[in-house]
Amino acid sequence: MPAVRRVVETALYVDDMQRAVGFYRDVLGLRPMGIGERLTPIDAGDATVLLLFHRGATAAGLSFPGGHIPPHDGAGPLHVAFGIDVGEFEAWESRLTGLGVTIESHVHWDRGGRSLYFRDPDGHSVELVTPGTWETY
Repeated sequence: MPAVRRVVETALYVDDMQRAVGFYRDVLGLRPMGIGERLTPIDAGDATVLLLFHRGATAAGLSFPGGHIPPHDGAGPLHVAFGIDVGEFEAWESRLTGLGVTIESHVHWDRGGRSLYFRDPDGHSVELVTPGTWETY
């Protein structure tokens, strides 16, 4: 059987693209790889991509010379987790609170990992997580 190697990209759906891009760029330090009204791909580290789609803009799919992307969309609070180094956990907590981001939850996982949960401007649950959370991370 062929093997799946990793998650390459994940998507969140946003109401205000500029506001969302500003949050992920300015609060988390992630690099936008071009900004559009419909889609903004963001470098999320280690060859992963966070796709920010304007809510409703992908419900019809997209045809272009290279093919067709099937329709997709999302509503309500979704979730994304970003891996961080163990030694930077407190620095991230300080940065977030210093920028006025409310920490919604702290978790200590059975395997030794730790998580911080907070919300982005669209209400999505964002997690910063250290190794020791999953069997694979």
